[in-house]
Amino acid sequence: MKLQGRRVLVTGSSQGIGREVALRLAQEGADVIVNYRSHPEEGESASAEIRALGRRSVAVGADLANVAEVRTLVERAAQELGGLDILVNNAGIEVHDAFLDVREEDYDRVLAVNLKGVFFATQSFARLRRNAGQPGGRVINISSVHEDLPFPNFTPYCASKGGLKMLMRNLSIELAPLGITVNNIAPGAIETPINAKLLHDPAKLSALVANIPLARLGKTQDVAGAVAFLASEDAAYVTGATLVVDGGLTWNYSEQ
Repeated sequence: MKLQGRRVLVTGSSQGIGREVALRLAQEGADVIVNYRSHPEEGESASAEIRALGRRSVAVGADLANVAEVRTLVERAAQELGGLDILVNNAGIEVHDAFLDVREEDYDRVLAVNLKGVFFATQSFARLRRNAGQPGGRVINISSVHEDLPFPNFTPYCASKGGLKMLMRNLSIELAPLGITVNNIAPGAIETPINAKLLHDPAKLSALVANIPLARLGKTQDVAGAVAFLASEDAAYVTGATLVVDGGLTWNYSEQ
């Protein structure tokens, strides 16, 4: 129960990595606001699981591409829990397209959710902490190994994650006077709904696993455990860092 009494907002937490993170933090004692965009039933289901653990939880809808909705989400989360101590920026999207075929609307949507949404959610969270006179706080961004590794045919996604890496580094310095730490977690290949096609393509799956030294895809629990660490007092002196959770994929790729 390392997070007993902590108040947390996890964006994009109705399914996949975000849902697992929300549940893990609740298991560690935190009260958690679940965020969804278009599937309220999944958001409420995740929230109900958290309440079943004896923690407070409400599911709140918001589109992270819309700054007004982002600000309202943070404010609503703080109202429901009486404040916020931890922000987990998990919501993210990707579009598969060759660079020469990328449409402006797809580029704008990916950058808006993955980078702009994180920027303004963090700004709202930091202002909330400052205005409440509460020193300290944690911002944990779910980035990707593609903040460093190229990923052909996903250029807008890579650009957004590369930007998120520098955003994290900058904010770790700017928000340090407020006692707020800012870190990224960079998952590699994780078993989630977004990878459903890959999981059902034995040839592509085998080729990917062959490049992972631990010889398996990651699980959502692997990422959630890393978030729980960065949210805890064990990581009180960690800021401006990316924690890579990829089974060794990044270094193996770098050596090729």
